[in-house]
Amino acid sequence: MIELIPAIDIIDGKCVRLTKGDYATTKVYNEDPLEVALEVESYGLHRLHVVDLDGAKSKHVVNYRTLHRIASRTSLKIDFGGGIKSDEDLTIAFENGAQMVTVGSVASQKPELFLKWMEQYGGEKMILGADTRDGLISVNGWQEESRQELLPYLGEYIKHGVKNVLCTDIHKDGMLQGPSIELYKEIMTAYPNLHLIASGGVSSLNDIQQLNDAGIPAVVFGKALYEGRFTLKELSDFITHNS
Repeated sequence: MIELIPAIDIIDGKCVRLTKGDYATTKVYNEDPLEVALEVESYGLHRLHVVDLDGAKSKHVVNYRTLHRIASRTSLKIDFGGGIKSDEDLTIAFENGAQMVTVGSVASQKPELFLKWMEQYGGEKMILGADTRDGLISVNGWQEESRQELLPYLGEYIKHGVKNVLCTDIHKDGMLQGPSIELYKEIMTAYPNLHLIASGGVSSLNDIQQLNDAGIPAVVFGKALYEGRFTLKELSDFITHNS
């Protein structure tokens, strides 16, 4: 059964979504992310993906108070990403209630630092953020491209103990046109033991069903939920039906 992970993206302490990572497309869905988290929990979901979009742009963690409010008021297992660039940022994330962290830019630009964190905290607490556009890794809130190719990049880190990868196809993100199922199948074929979290493009429960049928371990989604393409009740029923 695929793991369902709703996303809360935060700008100025509010729950928002972007399209293709473009900050000019910001749309506010709720003034208080805690309300969203409490509703997620009330329908029996257990995970939450929290993204500090201010942090991703500022290159240091910004919305840690919002993280703390959600973590202290719910029992959700939260993974937190956006702006984690230093030892201090990582400490702030864990001290404010994150149980896992998603790290992308540091892994791409400062591999020695990411590997140090892997050794310090263990592969269970670290999620490698592999955001991709046209087969290349993107960094710093998707504002910059690298020259690193996705599959070899993942392979190197898997050799060093990475177990969890959050892969977002930027072309799909926020477009509500379906996820990159073939891309995720390709990754799982190359690395069958990877806990791959698919992200970007989910538009319906059928998309989630297709990912489940393809053997993808987990999926992150946000906009489809906030735009009413499916409800938390329908997600709860989906879990019951597929369990």
